[in-house]
Amino acid sequence: MHRAGVACHGASAGPYASHVRYLAETFALGALRRGRSIEQFLGPTSSHDRPGVRYVEVIPAGTRYEVYLHTLEDAGHETFKDVVEFPPLDPDDDEEEFGRLVATRDSPPAALAAAEEATGALREKWVNVGMVQAEYHDYVMAGRPADSAQDGRPWPVPRFGA
Repeated sequence: MHRAGVACHGASAGPYASHVRYLAETFALGALRRGRSIEQFLGPTSSHDRPGVRYVEVIPAGTRYEVYLHTLEDAGHETFKDVVEFPPLDPDDDEEEFGRLVATRDSPPAALAAAEEATGALREKWVNVGMVQAEYHDYVMAGRPADSAQDGRPWPVPRFGA
């Protein structure tokens, strides 16, 4: 069931999915065509015993679409969830300051496919730009589950630069 382009996942979406926020595929593609970025929270990661989180972003860039994988220190808490303010998980990696460019494509469908292939993102989990903070907040409020997302599926494993 869809309401205004957002997939309704209600109570069946798992223990900490309290908001309707996922974009139906046609609306995710439409956002990109209108020059709006979309994002997806990919869950936890770590480096040298430092906790981190990942998310993927598809950004319209002129006539192309860029896919960035962000790997960040898990620096948030219940009242600080702005993942774009988190430092890179590896502070010595200059590419991680903004994110790692993992693909560039000529069309929104190709960009989504590339993002999903490179990062393990799921077609039904894209959100509008800025909503990844809400996804992160749900993750924190659920106790930072290490093994699975709110829907019970295992966290995606990026195929490009974990």
